[in-house]
Amino acid sequence: MNLVGAVIALAALLAATVALGVFLNWRQSRARRDVEHEVIEPHRLGADGLGEVATLLQFSTELCSRCPGVHRTLAAIADDHEGVRHLDVDLTHRPDIAKHFHVLQTPTTLVLDRNGVVQTRFGGAPGRDVLELELNRLIAEDASV
Repeated sequence: MNLVGAVIALAALLAATVALGVFLNWRQSRARRDVEHEVIEPHRLGADGLGEVATLLQFSTELCSRCPGVHRTLAAIADDHEGVRHLDVDLTHRPDIAKHFHVLQTPTTLVLDRNGVVQTRFGGAPGRDVLELELNRLIAEDASV
């Protein structure tokens, strides 16, 4: 293989790697509503209850660099909406919970309705605006029932 062919092959490999990274990053921050609608029992997570309207359930670990920022965002959103609660579960010493909820990255955030049913799942650090939209959608659906 000559030098020009090697450079072209290296450039193609680099472009494919960057494209895959951009796609995976874009996909992580999107809301997923095609989730298993399991009912979450708060006592299993070490919580005394769920929010009256909705619950923002965050899974984090001790070594997660983005988890504190997501924690602040979720706590602020919960404070801004009456009846919304934020729960943060540290999975560092709870691999059973990580396995049960198929958490492969932290932070992972679940949006639960008033009954504890998982409605939306976010992998990675979701933006505040996306979280607000999901929460408002859930609140509107609850009000129309």
